[in-house]
Amino acid sequence: MSKILSILILLVVFFVLLFVFLKRNNKSAKITKVSSLSIPFIKELKSNPDISTDNWNLHKVRLEKFRRSQYKGLTFFVSPENRIYYLSEKGHKIYC
Repeated sequence: MSKILSILILLVVFFVLLFVFLKRNNKSAKITKVSSLSIPFIKELKSNPDISTDNWNLHKVRLEKFRRSQYKGLTFFVSPENRIYYLSEKGHKIYC
């Protein structure tokens, strides 16, 4: 009977420690740190509309500033009438 009790106590301690360890790792995984090496790249993304981005807000800012921007590999332009378009494979303007 004492062996079963000691095994149960060890299992409970094991699962408690496992739970605490997993909980601690989840918190540290959510923290993202911007390294000093990525700051110049972020500045370049903001100042160069020819670099493709997946960030919709950055895309909108670049369209306003440069009147063109690459978003997910496709270059979008702003017409003189302030309409957004991209060029098809045949060179036709496709308005959004």
